[in-house]
Amino acid sequence: MISSISSIRPIDSVIPTPGTEKTAESPAFGEVLTSAIDRVEGSRKAATDSVRQFLNGDSEDIHTVGLATQRADLEMELFLQVRNKVVQAYQEVMRMQL
Repeated sequence: MISSISSIRPIDSVIPTPGTEKTAESPAFGEVLTSAIDRVEGSRKAATDSVRQFLNGDSEDIHTVGLATQRADLEMELFLQVRNKVVQAYQEVMRMQL
């Protein structure tokens, strides 16, 4: 079945006008970084637990182990790429002359 067309949202709800940004709701950069580190660490722990359960002969199957380890690897790669871009941006800002 085809769904009905919804109304268009005003542009202010999509792109805020200058001076109306909501800074109180957005988390600090340190909080975002801590959250990302915690997520990567949790993924690594889940992969380690999955491998351990598989090696002990518990109910883990090889597909679950493979998916958990691959997810941990991809999350770590993504985190490293974001870190590299942040460091690169910082170095670029430090090279700017005022």
